[in-house]
Amino acid sequence: MTEHQNEADRHKAKMVKRKAVQDAEVASKTIEKGLLIINTGPGKGKSTAAFGLALRMLGYGRKVGIVQFIKGAWHSGEKDALELFGDRVEWHTMGEGFTWETQDKDRDIAAAQRAWSKAEELMADPDVSLVILDELSIALRYDYLDLDTVVETLRARRPDLHVVVTGRNAKPALMDAADLVTEMTLVKHHFAAGVKAQQGIEY
Repeated sequence: MTEHQNEADRHKAKMVKRKAVQDAEVASKTIEKGLLIINTGPGKGKSTAAFGLALRMLGYGRKVGIVQFIKGAWHSGEKDALELFGDRVEWHTMGEGFTWETQDKDRDIAAAQRAWSKAEELMADPDVSLVILDELSIALRYDYLDLDTVVETLRARRPDLHVVVTGRNAKPALMDAADLVTEMTLVKHHFAAGVKAQQGIEY
């Protein structure tokens, strides 16, 4: 038997054992429930990951609701793409831009409250399987919404509803309530090299 064949056999035996462990691990997970998912951290990709889940959900014929809390009139390619799914996507851009753009805290608070009301409406709709609350963490960071009220409402969501919250600096109470928290770590960013926001990448 050649050394190559010996290596192949060793690899196969190792993978057989690993598959048995993996299969047993997967089989031990029996709970099915709606998840509260938090995408946070200083790295790029928090909203992009959420929209990827929206696409996955739509692929199974489910309905998705999206509320953007901060982002205002900035056009986005993902909105155009997801609108191709017709009434299976409800997209609501409720923000008026970042606080340094509006420079009016009362106006920002009012916009966030309108967005939260829309979020509650979508979460109450039994036909909606996934709700994305884009940049909700930013609204909470600036105290545009009452943190305790938001967390309590998210905890009390219906059992089969998945919710994704995006934005930097997610509050500890929000993360405590979550089932899954992913922190996007900034390792390197092209902005630092003077590269501007580009169509199809940032928007």
